[in-house]
Amino acid sequence: MTGGLTSDEARRRLATGGPNEPARRRRGAALAELLGFLFNPLVGILLVASLVSAIVGDGVNAAIIVVMVALSVVLNFAQTYRSRRAAERLREEVGPRATVRRDGTWVEIARREVVPGDVIRLAAGDRVPADAQLLETRDLHLQEAALTGESLPVEKSAGTRDTVYLGTSVVSGTAVAEVVATGPATAFGDIAARLMERPPETEFERGIRRFATLIMRTVVFLVLFVLLAGAFLHRPGLETLLFAVALAVGLTPEFLPMITTVTLAQGAIRMGRRQVIVRHLAAIEDFGSMDVLCSDKTGTLTTGEMEATESLDPFGRPAEGPLALAYLNSLYETGIRSPLDEAIARKGGRADGYRKVDEIPFDFERRRISVVVATGADVVLIAKGAPEQMLACCVAHEIDGAEHPLDAVTTERCRQTYEALSRRGARVLAVARRSVPPQPAYSAADERELVLVGFVAFSDPLVPGVADALAALRRDGVTVKIVTGDNELVARHVCEQVGLDAARLVLGAALEGMTDAALAAVAERTDVFARVSPAQKNRIILALKARDHVVGFLGDGINDAPSLHAADVGISVANAADVAKDAADIILQRRNLDVLHTGIIEGRKAFANVMKYLLMGTSSNFGNMFSMAGAVLFLPFLPMLPIQILLNNLLYDVAQVTIPTDSVDPEFVRAPQRWNIDVIRNFMLVIGPLSSVYDFLTFYVLLQVFAAPAALFHTGWFVESLATQTLVLFVIRTARNPLRSRPSRWLTTTTLLVVALGCLLPFSPLAPTLGFVPLPPVYFVFLAAATVTYLALVETVKRRLIGRLIGAP
Repeated sequence: MTGGLTSDEARRRLATGGPNEPARRRRGAALAELLGFLFNPLVGILLVASLVSAIVGDGVNAAIIVVMVALSVVLNFAQTYRSRRAAERLREEVGPRATVRRDGTWVEIARREVVPGDVIRLAAGDRVPADAQLLETRDLHLQEAALTGESLPVEKSAGTRDTVYLGTSVVSGTAVAEVVATGPATAFGDIAARLMERPPETEFERGIRRFATLIMRTVVFLVLFVLLAGAFLHRPGLETLLFAVALAVGLTPEFLPMITTVTLAQGAIRMGRRQVIVRHLAAIEDFGSMDVLCSDKTGTLTTGEMEATESLDPFGRPAEGPLALAYLNSLYETGIRSPLDEAIARKGGRADGYRKVDEIPFDFERRRISVVVATGADVVLIAKGAPEQMLACCVAHEIDGAEHPLDAVTTERCRQTYEALSRRGARVLAVARRSVPPQPAYSAADERELVLVGFVAFSDPLVPGVADALAALRRDGVTVKIVTGDNELVARHVCEQVGLDAARLVLGAALEGMTDAALAAVAERTDVFARVSPAQKNRIILALKARDHVVGFLGDGINDAPSLHAADVGISVANAADVAKDAADIILQRRNLDVLHTGIIEGRKAFANVMKYLLMGTSSNFGNMFSMAGAVLFLPFLPMLPIQILLNNLLYDVAQVTIPTDSVDPEFVRAPQRWNIDVIRNFMLVIGPLSSVYDFLTFYVLLQVFAAPAALFHTGWFVESLATQTLVLFVIRTARNPLRSRPSRWLTTTTLLVVALGCLLPFSPLAPTLGFVPLPPVYFVFLAAATVTYLALVETVKRRLIGRLIGAP
């Protein structure tokens, strides 16, 4: 075997070949992202309108339109880019690792630092960090579904000069390999590049897209209506076109992507401070919507910090032999070291006179691991593993140092021994041995005719406060279902201790004959599943999703990866196997239900703030649509100049930029929140026309009371429109009485400043340029009365509309 690279040579190759990232961010990606905002269809229309204005000599209009477009695009880009970078920094904290040989020593480094020529070591649960040629293998099986689509593991051997590929994972066995390609040069590189350009659409993203499509269709219809009305009324063509285009921009929630990204990114940052790392921003909404969490019991209900408490012979009497042999097995094994191995190591033992000959690695089908050791001329195979599988391989048992054959009676006594331990909540390993003849190598076929030496029992203490954490999750609408491979006795004992209903415990064997429809019904009313395989975990998750549940899955092992993919929200932990972390959307830096609960609440808060923008935007925009369209039909002039519409829209958007900082009512986070297009539509159809009533009232007052000419009319409606549609945010942001729910300081500041600026603009030096004239003081009396009564009316009808969504008290 090669000794690997020196640190200096590795640094040189990393500088030359670049980091080991399958899909690297392209140079100029930021510029391309900025240009992407400019290619928005509405932006293109505005720029065309600006060009037309410049051609006909209206340079002021052309310049202001360009400035408005530039401000909108730059602000959108800056906020989105900054939020994405923040999320990337969080993801780097849980980046995958690789074990490589540097300077003659095995060290662990970030996967991105692996270079061609590195010698890597692989074991069960590892994600292969690069394309590499095998140098040494022991019973190596890999899952290559990511590349080939083949669901069954593939056996690899150094003798056939096989290659392992980036993106695949080790199911069982061990290997040493030399890296031959990294990053985009790997077989996975091209696939990864395509995948990373556009992740799969989530339910939240799909809802946003459908909402935006609805608004866009409305806008297109409105533009055509205004153009046709202008032509019919013989209005100036260019003026009508500019008005229609500006109106379209004013009615389109063009800040929706930015508000959504900023809100979710800030939620991700807050979750990061609470030890919850978000790998995909869109997963935050699904996290907040989650109403079922499936998890193994170990590390969730129990600490996973095992302690070896008893060493017993096959009939349950104290004996030193099982623990002594388990110590030798754990000492000489390689690959994944389980918490049980750590507990055995802490007990200590003697290895004097023994040397390792070979090893038969652990895999998830055999559920055992064997090592072959020699002492003098004797060669002994020592196996430890799950009692059920181990007992099936034994033909004899050892009592007081003497071997006795296993018959039906003694087999039943052995079974009763480990089942009694399990009923007390103990984890149990069976330990067996067999004298074997010397030979070059050993395999699973040699695990036969074993002699059962006894059992080692382990205690796994409950996580402090786990019962309270489960109660808090239930109170907030999340049902926890335990889906474990452990036997039913241990599972029932632990679940009953923490208040989970284990009376209807279902075994994996019972799932085999169930149809998907039957399983869906069973999964809804069952909280504990035991002895389930990875494939059965998948079926349970899919069955719950078929019943319209948003399902989270908490897992940390290689066999959990399919379930992490299948769940709406895949949740793993920082010390999980690489394949599990890569499959997860959310990573907990500390495996604890309190931490997870905190993350769920943050997800709901992020979704709540996005929903505020949606309700705010739809109501005001839809109301303005009615007002603008109606005014075109009876006014002898445009109700507002195109410049004023764009300015109104910009100031309105600035007021909403700070929505992501807003506080959220406690009522909103007490239950899972899901996208509800009916609530949004009903809110739009009721609150929108309600705002139009006040717009038409303003039209009447301006024309009949103030006999307003065009300039005064434009100014008066600009101020009224901006004040009412901006201040209504204080009402819409909460399902409570607005006086009892305090908005954030930033939201209050930006909203009030925008309204104040709108009122002051007609008296500023910019007024002539913007087409404004000073308003008579008495108009502000009307404005105050109209605004207060409008807000009171919205408050009256609001609770019926969004009480079902937010849960008003």
